Amino acid sequence: MIADLAQKLSHYFYDVFIVNFDGWVVLGFVAQGLFTARFLVQWIASERARASVIPVSFWFLSVIGGFLLLIYALSRRDPVFIAGQALGFFVYARNLYFIMVHGRQTASGKAS
Repeated sequence: MIADLAQKLSHYFYDVFIVNFDGWVVLGFVAQGLFTARFLVQWIASERARASVIPVSFWFLSVIGGFLLLIYALSRRDPVFIAGQALGFFVYARNLYFIMVHGRQTASGKAS
């Protein structure tokens, strides 16, 4: 039974990561890498400031990574993934818009 399960898992992962590997999967991995990098950027900025900080680069990585993930989701025709990425993309873009129009805001609401 365990050997059968291991064989099924092996076939599954071979199919997912080898057989179905194409340009869209490469785009998906690049997009996910950019999207994940935003958390590293935010973490490093917060550690340096010794306070919770969301740098502008976080929002740029969010927009670029989110947009590429949306393209990937559209290519895969996944309605759950499409809906999640589309909503997030507009939120990230709106935050960048506010930063560009009004400048950076501090927790007190004053521009920095």
